Order: sequence, then C-alpha cells, then structure tokens
Amino acid sequence: MNITRIHKTVGMIKQWIYASKYEKHWLNRSRKMKQARTLNDKELNLLLLYIKTRRYAERDRLMTLFAYMAGMRIKEIVSLTIKDVLGVDGEIKNEINLSAEMTKGDKGRTVILSEKLKKEVKEYLYTLYTNSELIALTYSNKLNTPLFKTQKRSKFDPNTACYHFHMLYKNAGLDGASSHSGRRSFITNLSKKGVALKVIMELVGHKNLQTTQRYIDVTMDMKKSAVNLIN
Repeated sequence: MNITRIHKTVGMIKQWIYASKYEKHWLNRSRKMKQARTLNDKELNLLLLYIKTRRYAERDRLMTLFAYMAGMRIKEIVSLTIKDVLGVDGEIKNEINLSAEMTKGDKGRTVILSEKLKKEVKEYLYTLYTNSELIALTYSNKLNTPLFKTQKRSKFDPNTACYHFHMLYKNAGLDGASSHSGRRSFITNLSKKGVALKVIMELVGHKNLQTTQRYIDVTMDMKKSAVNLIN
C-alpha cells in the first residue's frame, strides 16, 4: 500500500470517529433541549425544496411526510417495512398497524393514511420497484424489507435518523426544529383546523389529553381566528 493511500485511509478513519463523537454529543444535548418547534406550510415547503436537491430525496421526502401528515414518531417511521404499507392486493393500505415494539410504550397503535399520503407512498415505491416487481413482492418473502434504508442499504437506527433530520433542518436554515417537529406540527395543525382534542389524541396514540395539549403550539393565526369568532 502506498503512502498516499495510507494517509487517505487514516483521514477517513479520523473523519468517521469525529462524526460518531459529534453525533453522540448532539443526541445527549438534544435530550435536554426544549420542545421542537413547529413548522408552518411555508417552512415545510422550504424543507422539502432543500430535500429535493439532495441524494435520496424521495426517501427523505416520504420520511418527512410521515411525520407531518400522519404524526408518526421517528422510531415508528424507521421501523416500517414494505408489508406495513403494501397490501396483498398490491395497493397502498389505508392504515398502518404499529406493534408495541415499533412505537413508544407498551401498546401498539393504528396510523391512518390520508389519500394524499397514500399517493406519496405509492410514488416512492415506484422509485424502488416497477409495477410488476411490486406485484411479485406480495407473493414473496421480501415484504419484511425495510421501507427506508440508509446509504449503506441497512435499516435506520432511530438515533441515527434523529441526527439525520437534525442536519436536514439545520442545512435548510430551520433552527430549533428536530425529528419531533413533524409530529408537533401535525397535532398543532389539526387543532388549528378545529379537530376535537379526543380525536387528535387517538390519532397520535397518546394515553391522555394533557399530553396532547402540551404538543399544541398556539400560533398568532390561531389567536386571531379565535377572537374573530366573537360577533
């Protein structure tokens, strides 16, 4: 092995060690931070536009939308397999049934997919497989394949996914946002549209209303809409 290759290899190892230490430092720091900020529609579109410029844009877009359009936690998102979203008829499922191992706590829950999100899932799957390959999948033993894979074609670790989204938000110029911003935004947006708190609680799998209430970020638009209800 020549000297140039040795220096290059040593440099790569040092870079990997630094990245691993920084990721661990950030994860410990993030646990002590205040609640993740919510994003409005303009900020979400800004994030999606940034994601579009990156490698694995389709993957990161759908992971983002599972949080913002279904209120899913990052652990739940990275736990998804193809069989969780693809039915035996080759169509996208209306619901995702999360086991207790996939979600937080000791109880599973059901995630409802909107028609728009189902379309996003289908478009993403078509970036991975042809139509005939998708049909073949329903008859194979490959349905347990992770829906989202890392650059190394392996399943995401939740902590790694948290850090990944931290960097996406940071590079998109959205300070204070984290992998939990999508879930908080989902809850806040439903509350803003007048959805009953009990319904929101059921959708996101909270055990009590107080927990759901803490997730709601009261915005200036919500305050203005409230006072304008008075005649």
